[in-house]
Amino acid sequence: MKPYFFITLALIFNSNLILAQKIQWMSFSEAQEAQKKEPKKIFMDVYTEWCGPCKLLDKNTFQNPDVSRYIIENYYAVKFNAEGVEEIKYYDQTFTNPNFDPNRKGRNATHQFTQFLGVKGYPTMVFFSENGDPIMPLVGYQKPKQIELFLKMIKQGDYQIFSKPEDFENYRKNFVPRFRG
Repeated sequence: MKPYFFITLALIFNSNLILAQKIQWMSFSEAQEAQKKEPKKIFMDVYTEWCGPCKLLDKNTFQNPDVSRYIIENYYAVKFNAEGVEEIKYYDQTFTNPNFDPNRKGRNATHQFTQFLGVKGYPTMVFFSENGDPIMPLVGYQKPKQIELFLKMIKQGDYQIFSKPEDFENYRKNFVPRFRG
C-alpha cells in the first residue's frame, strides 16, 4: 500500500479521537491551582444527584463533540455537587456542608458554597474569570446551540461591553450558532 494511505488513515483516526474527547471534570480547588499555572476561565456545572435536567445536560449537551471540545480548549471544567461535602476555599473563607446527612436519600442539605454563589435551581452553570471572580450564572438545561452563545460570549469577554439589557438581546439576535445538535 502507498504511504499516503497510512497517513490518511492516521489523520482520520486522530480527528475522530479529537471529536470524541470527553470533558475531564476537576474539583474547584484543582481548577484554582491550574489557574495559577495557566490563567483560564472556569466553567462550573453545579448539579445535584436527584436532578433530572442535570442528567440530561450531562448526556445531551456535555457529550456533544462541539460543546466538549470548546469547553476543553477554553475553560477549566468543574463539576460541583450542590449538596455534596467537598470543602471549598474561596475568598479567604472555607465553605462546607455541615448539615449533610449521608443516610438521606434524594434531596440533601445545600452546600454553603452553593448558597454563596446564589444558586437557586439546578442545573446552574457558573462562569469564573481567570482571576477566579464569578462572572455570571446560567440557570437551567441548555441544548448545545443554546449553551454555545454563553460559552463563546464569556470566553471572548463580550459580556463586558453590555451596559443595558437590550445590549444582550441584540447580541443574542445577531449570534450565529455553529455547534451541531
